[in-house]
Amino acid sequence: MEKLIITACICGAEVTKEHNPAVPYTVKEIAKEAKSAYDAGAAIIHLHVREDDGTPTQSKDRFEECIKAIKEVCPEVIIQPSTGGAVGMSNEERLAPTDLKPEMATLDCGTCNFGGDEIFVNTENMIKEFAENMNERGIKPEIEVFDKGMVDMAIRLEKKGYLKKPMHFDFVMGVNGGISGTPRDLLFMAGSLPEGSTWTVSGVGRCEYPMVAMGIIMGGHVRVGFEDNVYLEKGVKAKSNGEMVAKAARIARELGREIATPDEARQILGLK
Repeated sequence: MEKLIITACICGAEVTKEHNPAVPYTVKEIAKEAKSAYDAGAAIIHLHVREDDGTPTQSKDRFEECIKAIKEVCPEVIIQPSTGGAVGMSNEERLAPTDLKPEMATLDCGTCNFGGDEIFVNTENMIKEFAENMNERGIKPEIEVFDKGMVDMAIRLEKKGYLKKPMHFDFVMGVNGGISGTPRDLLFMAGSLPEGSTWTVSGVGRCEYPMVAMGIIMGGHVRVGFEDNVYLEKGVKAKSNGEMVAKAARIARELGREIATPDEARQILGLK
């Protein structure tokens, strides 16, 4: 079976130190958490950035500062900036890190209710704009999907030339307003992809490690980290992103999957 790519989503935009004191805000903290994840087996760092007080930002300068700090301590790792940003940000804000021309960036393929009055808006025209931006800069999109209709949107846009095969998807499962994180749902989502696609599964909250195990068994790839979950196990908060990556790697090895290095991940994802 293909080697397993582990992505670490080290801080997200919404989770705070009140949820877990180890959530990184500063450049130094973000680099430290990226290094802990890399050392434990993560090939990709999915990156949001914060101001020092924890406020989410899509500042190009802040991304550049954080990427430089991460590359100083783990130069081989793939850094994947988020263009999701935080709810309410403008298109221009969200696209700012693509000016740095990273190898990958996220591309959200649909609108989702995030609870209460929060709506994460991604209209069809926005998705096209983001895709064209990434194409112009030679950035591989990781297509973020929260439900089956978003897979269908990506397939339609590929047929119209906005996205290129082979596509890489991230199934974000268990989010309020999105598809639930169950084995049935993961089988359904993976079975909906075009031939030749690769995929990662991100289980949010309590479904993180069940989805890790299912993703490993099914031949997909996995994402863990503070953005999705702050617990190592029920009632035990993780001390670092590295602890969560190490747990995913341990499950993988016990199930017979070897862990991909960043260069092996580049080969699998067509980045080289």
